[in-house]
Amino acid sequence: MRRPTLLLTTLSLLAAGLSAATAAPVARPVSGPVPRPAERAGVHTVGGCAVFPADNPWNRRIDGRPLWKQSKAIVARQAAGAELHLDLGTTEDYYGIPVNVVDEDQPLLPLSFGVDGEDYGDESDRGPVFIPADAAIEGGSATDPDPDEGDRHVIAVRRGTCDLVELYAAERVRDGSGAVVGWRAAAAARWDLSSNRLRPARWTSADAAGLPILPGLLSYDEAATGHITHALRFTLPDARSAYTWPARHCGPSGNTGRDLPAYGLRFRLKKSFPTSRYTGAARAIVVAMKRYGLVYADQGSAMYVTGTADPRWEAALDQFRVRPLDGSALEVVRPWRKVVRC
Repeated sequence: MRRPTLLLTTLSLLAAGLSAATAAPVARPVSGPVPRPAERAGVHTVGGCAVFPADNPWNRRIDGRPLWKQSKAIVARQAAGAELHLDLGTTEDYYGIPVNVVDEDQPLLPLSFGVDGEDYGDESDRGPVFIPADAAIEGGSATDPDPDEGDRHVIAVRRGTCDLVELYAAERVRDGSGAVVGWRAAAAARWDLSSNRLRPARWTSADAAGLPILPGLLSYDEAATGHITHALRFTLPDARSAYTWPARHCGPSGNTGRDLPAYGLRFRLKKSFPTSRYTGAARAIVVAMKRYGLVYADQGSAMYVTGTADPRWEAALDQFRVRPLDGSALEVVRPWRKVVRC
């Protein structure tokens, strides 16, 4: 994950101490009228919680939206020539982004900021957090639960209250005896899953775009039903220094090319792409890419779509190996709101 905006690269932030303060408000209301979804479909749930309202942009179909004027140029620069890659695991539990679901009475742990020289505490939500001491970290495994590289996201959903907390570059804080007494991260964001409220303007999150990660993740249980009812999170190598709703954070300062995607842009698979090539969970993914599309959420390898690890993904992975989906089959739809240049 790269977040080199002008503000962040010119400031040297001091790591905050462990804080047990009450969490501050995490977002601001969406301004202006919110477009109605093209179709009301069942909203994906995690831990018994709907992952945002049905009219949330993540849950809104885009197959009827017009093309964006820079669509061809944006696709040609980075997506074309790169094959769709499902960034999740089967037998490798350190692939993909795990989701931790906790009970409403989960004990809280303090949260501090500053990891490996990265500190976005001034754009983060404070602790304490309902993340358990043994929570799964992205890149970790049963034998090595504490990875020392990669994005190290931590995602936790709390039942009952239906709120979400996400960390970037997360580490466990241990006392002298080795017991976990808190968490440290480079960035932290909280979300109310019943609300469409956004991050403050220009704030990052656990994802560079200032978006939540959870609603864009692939889940095998959902894909196996044949119906994925939300957009998917994906990455491309370079972002424009801009963003569009519902993203809130800028790409790298100086990246002004209009053939670079702004954070929050929505891509979709062309209507002409033959869905019948695929079956089962693989077909559900292809259909979702046509109906709900892909949200540009972070810089990373081209055409990487993130999900949770599950051994049952193997058949879908095999299908995309045999019948690869090239990024040239994508197009960019017109944003709901203007692109904000940074």
